[in-house]
Amino acid sequence: MTKGSPWALLPMLLFLTLFIGSGVYYQDAGVDFAFYEISAPVAILPAIILGLLLTRGSINQRFEHFIKGCSDPTLVTMLLIFLLAGGFASVAKAIGGVEATVNFGLSVIPSSLVLPGLFVMTAFMATAMGTSMGTIAAVAPIAVGLADATELPLALTVGTVMGGAMFGDNLSIISDTTIAATRTQGCSMADKFRLNLKIAFPAALITLVWLFFQGSEINNAPVEEYNLINMLPYIVVLVLAVAGLNVLAVLLTGIVLAGVVGLTMLPDYHIAQWSKDIYAGYSSMQEIMILSLLIAGLGALMKVGGGLTWVANQIDKLSRRTEDTTNLSDNSPQRAGESSIALSVAISNLCTANNTVAILISGSLAKDIAERYRVDPRRSASLMDIVSCVIQGMIPWGAQMLLAASIAKLSPLQLIDTVVYCWALGAMAILSIAFRWPRLKPQ
Repeated sequence: MTKGSPWALLPMLLFLTLFIGSGVYYQDAGVDFAFYEISAPVAILPAIILGLLLTRGSINQRFEHFIKGCSDPTLVTMLLIFLLAGGFASVAKAIGGVEATVNFGLSVIPSSLVLPGLFVMTAFMATAMGTSMGTIAAVAPIAVGLADATELPLALTVGTVMGGAMFGDNLSIISDTTIAATRTQGCSMADKFRLNLKIAFPAALITLVWLFFQGSEINNAPVEEYNLINMLPYIVVLVLAVAGLNVLAVLLTGIVLAGVVGLTMLPDYHIAQWSKDIYAGYSSMQEIMILSLLIAGLGALMKVGGGLTWVANQIDKLSRRTEDTTNLSDNSPQRAGESSIALSVAISNLCTANNTVAILISGSLAKDIAERYRVDPRRSASLMDIVSCVIQGMIPWGAQMLLAASIAKLSPLQLIDTVVYCWALGAMAILSIAFRWPRLKPQ
């Protein structure tokens, strides 16, 4: 068993210091695109070197750990989604698909309801697909086009998509986070869904009201002419996603269909241009792919070095200390246990930048805490999924934030305060723990 060590967490701290610190420095200096002066894939290199130095074993063994993290099947799938998402977004935009979809939406939806409508559409799609990544890849270009066609801030429209995607990812019964949480805690997906919905639904309502007021001043948004045929790739992608088709197959189908529409409907569009558009989409994902690859390798080094084990040990010690000094006759033990479960998932997510991996890593500890504090397995599974959703939707080095920022050509830090749903969901999770709500019927 890996021995816990707090020093193994230093590489992530160094990366965040360099990435965020440099961005803040150049922003204060008045430099445009301050957070791109020192790009994240470069800022992480010193952290990787430090991680390699702190890891035990021969130099070959250290790099083997790093490469193993970079070759994780979940990561490879994510990288392929990045590639195909970039290709689909680029081709769909080139043939006028984004503009057609935006103008169609503006023609049938009142301007004040554009943002709530965008959130609902994204949430529905993510719930059906079971993946926030595929949803963001498909809908974020529409959000960018919407911002161009209206007076809405770009960060706000993209943040709306982020919130809807995280809502669906958290609730979907086919989401990998749902599967991981229910399996590690030993409860059914249906029970976890019902409990999650009671906590997530108020957060969604708060978000919808806030979005309504944000878009209420946008009146008479200009609607240009559009061709419904140009919308076909997006319509097909939505239908296939709802039907449950694999996200990679959905995006690949979208690329092919968008190309066919362009070749048949646009006189100046030809195969060579289609190829260039696909490759341009690939190139737009270069930074996010490199960073995701390197973060996965760094996470593996921290795990091997005992960083995550140390975190788990500290939370376990804290929970046991609380248990020894708590009156077992009231609800305090359950609150302490639920707080410990939430904290373990949150810290794991911050270190790994992957909500599914965070749930799997902290799953056994959470189950042990739940048993000691008499926390219902449905509660522990629900809290694990909710907290990982909140953290993953807000950290600027998370895959979802990186993908959305890459499509919108924004800094991830510009999106943090616009993902209102995740903030609202986090507040609801805290209230849920504090007031032991919602009440569960004994099984």
